[in-house]
Amino acid sequence: MKKLIIFLCFLVAVLQLSAQDFRCAISINSHKISGTNYEKFNNLQQELYKFVNDRKWCQYTLKMDERIECSILITLDKQTGDAYNATMTIQLQRPVFKSSYKTIVLNFIDKIVQFNYVDGDPLEYAEGNNLSQLTSLIAFYLNLFLAVDFDTFSSNGGSPYFAKCQDIVNLNQQSVELGWKSYESGQNNRYWLMENFTNTAYSKFHDFLYQYHRLGLDVMAETPDVGRATILEALRLLQQVNQQRTALYLMTIIVQTKQKEIIDIFKEGTPSEKQQVIQIMKQIDPSNATKYDAINQPN
Repeated sequence: MKKLIIFLCFLVAVLQLSAQDFRCAISINSHKISGTNYEKFNNLQQELYKFVNDRKWCQYTLKMDERIECSILITLDKQTGDAYNATMTIQLQRPVFKSSYKTIVLNFIDKIVQFNYVDGDPLEYAEGNNLSQLTSLIAFYLNLFLAVDFDTFSSNGGSPYFAKCQDIVNLNQQSVELGWKSYESGQNNRYWLMENFTNTAYSKFHDFLYQYHRLGLDVMAETPDVGRATILEALRLLQQVNQQRTALYLMTIIVQTKQKEIIDIFKEGTPSEKQQVIQIMKQIDPSNATKYDAINQPN
């Protein structure tokens, strides 16, 4: 009997382990809230960590080293009763083949986060339902992490998860909370993020993610010249999207995420590559144009 109990406990532990899709760091910064009950927010942080890391989000069985590495930092800015205004710092990274390097794939701040939370409330979520604004927000970004990560490993591999993100946006069109609708905060919100990702006119964004990461970065450990040339062609895809329409929200996110990495990669490039990349990046990221001159500076 004792051996059976031990075996069952082991089996449960294995099943829980196999269900995990993320290695996601969750943090809550409540220092802006006067009279903060730190224990309350510590408890919420722990519950969010379990909500993210202990449940199954992906239709595939991911191996230990395939889990999605990401982080979500929630900074609470204002509290009115049980209602909170906050920002979310969103970051996704992935390993580069045959190297110890990890590339940042997404890194941006969602500045329009609103939700209600009562201490001790369970964190409930079900696809197709808007049970809680907080869990809907977290689920939106977890599906975005899956979508973008899979896009970097296979051509349009993230399509099922972009669809799930769009479903969450659609469900929130009647929400009182901000950040989900086309007319809120210019075009820098979750509605427009998904519009940019799902609009077939901008399909080259998906081609960029695959070509830059899988065909470019992933071969640089063995053939850096080939990888760098492929990344240059991937940047041309962004240039083509920019020629269709400037100042897209997704373009802003990509260039702010990749700016330093692009500069570092092409410091090792040929004079022709350097000239072409500087021209492309100044065109698609004009507000940071002078930063790309660093490509011509020695390491």
